[in-house]
Amino acid sequence: MSSFLIIGLFFSSAVTLYAQAQQPNTAKLKVDAQVVSIIREDKAKTQAYCQINSLGGEIDQAAQARDEQKVDVLTKRINDLEKQLGPEYLALFDALDNADQNSKDFQDILSLFDKLGESCPH
Repeated sequence: MSSFLIIGLFFSSAVTLYAQAQQPNTAKLKVDAQVVSIIREDKAKTQAYCQINSLGGEIDQAAQARDEQKVDVLTKRINDLEKQLGPEYLALFDALDNADQNSKDFQDILSLFDKLGESCPH
């Protein structure tokens, strides 16, 4: 799954448990990136993450077809799946939302999620 799609998914997500008003520091992002290990080691969380990836593609198709109702339904489903991944996952993507998307740390974290996505059935 492309980094662009991952970013799009999380920007479209209405669920945010940890709003951050300030720019996150690099060390915090690196610690939060351990979320990938948490997901990878838990079969149920891995399955939820893979479902999010799959639904992301469906959201793209629905958005291109301008089917707002389907986008809303799929977004709600993704939000529910994100909750299953835990508050650390949501906090990480809140931090990424406030981070410099061109930074090496940002790109490194997305790369970790790309690798996790590669393990999902296609």
